[in-house]
This record gives sequence, C-alpha cells and structure tokens, in this order.
Amino acid sequence: MMNEYKKCMMCPRRCGVDRTKRAGACNATDKIKVALVSVHNFEEPCISGKEGSGTVFFSNCNLRCVYCQNFHISRDGYGKEITINRLAEIFIEQQKRGVNNINLVTPTMYVDSIIEAIKIARDNGLKIPIVYNSSGYENIETIKKLNGYIDIYLPDFKYATDRLALKYSGVNNYTSSVIPAIYEMISQVGSPQFDDRGILKKGVIIRHMVLPNNVLNSKMVLKKIAKNYKGKALISVMAQYFPSGNANKYPEINRKVSKKEFLEVEEYLYSIGLENGYIQELGEHEEEYVPDFNLDNV
Repeated sequence: MMNEYKKCMMCPRRCGVDRTKRAGACNATDKIKVALVSVHNFEEPCISGKEGSGTVFFSNCNLRCVYCQNFHISRDGYGKEITINRLAEIFIEQQKRGVNNINLVTPTMYVDSIIEAIKIARDNGLKIPIVYNSSGYENIETIKKLNGYIDIYLPDFKYATDRLALKYSGVNNYTSSVIPAIYEMISQVGSPQFDDRGILKKGVIIRHMVLPNNVLNSKMVLKKIAKNYKGKALISVMAQYFPSGNANKYPEINRKVSKKEFLEVEEYLYSIGLENGYIQELGEHEEEYVPDFNLDNV
C-alpha cells in the first residue's frame, strides 16, 4: 500500500510525483506531518458534544485555497513529522482524553499511512468513531480504500462551478470530483446514526462555508446537495469566513460575510427543503475558531 506514494494519484490533481523523493502538488512527502493534536469543542454539536472531538490537524493540503483559515499549516507546511506508530499512539491518547471521536483534519495526502495507523490503534483498543474531515476534493479510489476504517465523513462542498474553484483553489475539476466522492462516502456509512447522547456514530455531514460576494455560488451548491443527497446526509452551513491567507489579493472576498448575504443563503436553504443539519450563527469574532497550531500533543 505504501507504494502509492511513489507515483501519487491520491487526490484529483493526480500529480504522479514520487513523494518518497520530493513533495507532491500538495507539498507533502511520504512522511506524515502533524501540526496539532487537540480536544476541539467548536465542531457541529453532534461531533463535539460536551466531551469534544479529538482532532489531529495534518500539515499541507491538496486543495490550497487562497483564503484558507489554517494557512500556516496548509500552505506554509508548519508541523512535525511523525511515524505511523506515533500516529496510532496519538489516536489511543485522544481516546483516553474522553473525546467523542478521532477527527482527522485535512488527511487526504496521508490516507495510506492513516489506514495503517488505524489498524495498529484498533489492535491496541481504539473503539471510538473516526471522522474524515476534508475539503471534498477527493478521488473515489482513495475514498474506497477507507471503507471500514472511517465512521463519519465531514466533507466540504465549496464550489458549484469550476470557474470559482480555479480562481480560489487552483483546480478545474473540483465539482466533478466532490459530487461522486460524497456519493461514495454515503454508500459506505449510510444515513446518520446517533447514540443516546445525540452524538453522531456514523454518517455524512456536508459542510458549506458562505463566501462574501458569492451568494449565488452558495445557492447553487445547496441546490446540488438537495438534488444529490437530500435525506441521505446532514448539511452544515458555515458563517465563519474571514479574510485569511492571500484573500487580500482578491477584493471581492477581502471582507467577512454580511448579515444580508447569510440570511439570503439561509432562506434559500429552507426554501428547497434542506432542514436536517446545522446553520452556524453569524458572529463577530470568527478568528476564534482557528486553533493555535503549537504542536501540542504531537
């Protein structure tokens, strides 16, 4: 399985780079790189609950959005290289902290290594659900590998057209990749299942973050979600955008989302019958959702 790194086709970029010798288009090599291991309390209520979600933030990213709020680790590559055995230990340590799940944040580049770490951790008593928290820019072949290892999928659905995907994330095949990838995720884990505390045990939550001056994109994304996945997955509409990374080079997104914009998206959500899920409140201090990537517990 680890030979996959020698001609990497893990994500829809299919860069074919030998990551054992140099970094791929995602800026990742074959070594796992992690920036933070934490107990996160700001995911959706059915993910974090009272106990928190056991996040593992991986460094680098295959999508490379200009406005990324985790720019320091996704684009700058800040983090610490660890072994597969150490990653397995981290999973067990998170479980001992009493978290609801193991939350793999931006894991796509390291899927083969993560699978091996999950095997080791399960042999050593890992029992809590595992969350695959990604940009949605995925190959079906990669997602199929995860069947039986992932309990909850938490993909983004960022763009309805590749015009925006190319402009803000540098790829021209986002939409054609995300739609079948989410179908595969749903086929693996089925409809949402909760425990007696209301914590998600299995299922898919599709996230969409509203961008300023892009209400039409949000409406089109929600329409695609309703058409393809209504009743099969939860939806989470997010209001936490703030200019970050290189967003200042794009005047139209170099501000926060307005109340008028977000209300228009929210009203459209209900008008097409997407009622199962979450709508984030529009706040004033969205920056507080961004963790301090300080290598804690790595």
